[in-house]
Amino acid sequence: MENRWDDAEAARHPGDLGQRVYSSRLIGADPALVLYGGGNTSVKISETGLLGPAGDVLYVKGSGFGLDGITEAGFAPVRASHLIALSELDQLSDLEMARQLRLATLEPAAPAPSVEAILHAVLPFRYADHAHADAVIALTNTPSGPAHVRAAYGDQVLLVPYVMPGFELSRLVARMVAGQLSPRTRGLILAGHGLFSFGGTARESYGALIDLVTIAEDYLKAHGAWDLPDPGAGHQGTDGPAGIELARLRAGLSGLAGFPLLLQRQDDPLAAQFARRDDVAGLSQQGPATPDHVIRTKRVPLLGQDADGYARGYQEYFSQQAARHPDGASLRMLDPAPRVILDPGLGLCTAGRRPADVVAAARIYHHTIEVILRASALERWTALPPADIFAVEYWDLEQAKLRRQGDPPEFTGEVAVVTGAASGIGRACAQALAARGAAVCGLDISPAVEQVLPGPGYLGVSCDLRSEQQAQAALERAAARFGGVDMLVLCAGTFPPSARIEALDSAAWSQAFAVNADAALALLRLAFPFLCLAPGGGRVVVIASKNVPAPGPGAAAYSASKAALTQLARVAALEWAPHRIRVNILHPDAVFDTGMWTPEMIEERAAQYGLTPAQYRRRNLLGAEVTSGDVAGLVTAMCGPLFAKVTGAQLAVDGGNERVI
Repeated sequence: MENRWDDAEAARHPGDLGQRVYSSRLIGADPALVLYGGGNTSVKISETGLLGPAGDVLYVKGSGFGLDGITEAGFAPVRASHLIALSELDQLSDLEMARQLRLATLEPAAPAPSVEAILHAVLPFRYADHAHADAVIALTNTPSGPAHVRAAYGDQVLLVPYVMPGFELSRLVARMVAGQLSPRTRGLILAGHGLFSFGGTARESYGALIDLVTIAEDYLKAHGAWDLPDPGAGHQGTDGPAGIELARLRAGLSGLAGFPLLLQRQDDPLAAQFARRDDVAGLSQQGPATPDHVIRTKRVPLLGQDADGYARGYQEYFSQQAARHPDGASLRMLDPAPRVILDPGLGLCTAGRRPADVVAAARIYHHTIEVILRASALERWTALPPADIFAVEYWDLEQAKLRRQGDPPEFTGEVAVVTGAASGIGRACAQALAARGAAVCGLDISPAVEQVLPGPGYLGVSCDLRSEQQAQAALERAAARFGGVDMLVLCAGTFPPSARIEALDSAAWSQAFAVNADAALALLRLAFPFLCLAPGGGRVVVIASKNVPAPGPGAAAYSASKAALTQLARVAALEWAPHRIRVNILHPDAVFDTGMWTPEMIEERAAQYGLTPAQYRRRNLLGAEVTSGDVAGLVTAMCGPLFAKVTGAQLAVDGGNERVI
């Protein structure tokens, strides 16, 4: 493993805590060391407070913080002497431990200290690093794990048998360090849980971590257990498009969870090959690489697509383990829906409420596959027993990490497809739906659609919706990325140049209908089977125009094509209601922050009415300027619970128009 310490970059992070931040980020940037909030680091600093010397203050990573982007504010300052005293107790409940950690924290606004804070405190070194290194776990998660560790490391490490993280592990390590530490000791290997390194400086501790992981890698290489199988040309998937298959699977998972889940098919040849192995059941059904992963991946993945069978198995697992758990009577079962799916046709799929959860489960399980394959090549893959995984899965301190995410936004776990999303009303709708928690797929002929929103919750697809083939491909991409379609917002449109009927060009007429009506029909037809599988019922919002109820001169092609679109939507509302799909229509007018309106066009139209451009923008009963954001707000409302019992409605968004009223 490469040591990426850079003296020049380290010098930009002065002070003990600055050095701690720098080396923590180095660790967090390598997914082979830690993933998604895993691992923790610390530094002990002698400080003087308002009332005199405070002694050693342990700055330890705050619970739930990721190392990759951590700052000084992500570390909790805790009185080290208090934690060392706690390690000498015979017993300490989780609730009391959390209380004591908070009492020992010197800054009221600091994050909750890591549950490993006591362990960090008892290590007699200034700096300490904890990581869940893949290579080390591949050594320990085998039947002869202790023997492999001794053969690889000799007396450079202390081997700590698996103990539940928290107080019990801290107390055990305190006793081992007191009696077994030697000048040659560079770290701890925690069976099934990674490793600790330590040193007098951040560079020394980080360097020890990299060296210890490199030793594990070299050991695996020496035993022919490092190189992964060649996945060949990769997995080509099912014979035809898999979108509906994914949507059907997602609907089943969401029903089991009791709330909408996103589902993503991973484009991963190695994982696809793993899913097709003859021995995949024996390898995948043992448990996660490290117990920390269970809150994101569940204990085991679903094999195939029998989600109901998986749920029955999970309920049996819960009943058996809760009966043996000290607090079993008070435990409430988590939802039984799988978060990782291995299917010979689909390969690896992952599920989650938020896009980041889906990505996290995928990355974690990809690394789990690598660990499993290397451990199997070394000897035989073995995971911790179900009881140990269950203890962490239902550990209140671990569940607290999930609770800190807060209540999910309104459309969390749902998928919206928005046409015309590169600009104007479409762009505003994509942003508004995403702000309410939806995963959004934006479609537009402009390549700018690909950059509308950042992050894993947005997919921009540049396509020409006049091509049914391109529209189908776009929906397939949305299904592969998010698992289906819950909401379809039709914003794409074209406004031909103004022309009276006697001068109206047939090509302009045909173009208006091709974009405003024909493309909408094709997309509705293609989206219908997806909308039927929407966990919360499908929703369609059509952006028509004020020109439908109140057409104006010179806009025949636009008015007629939008009227056709409106009639199409009305019929869809009639036909699709039995399928729990509601279809509603908005008629905006004079929304000037869109691509249809240029300053020159506004001036021309204003002159026709004898108005200034500013007056023309507010030419309505309320004297209000209507924006794309205003329309988007009503779109999100129509997709939400406020309109849950409304379909076929037509609502004007125009500030009030005498002719419409």
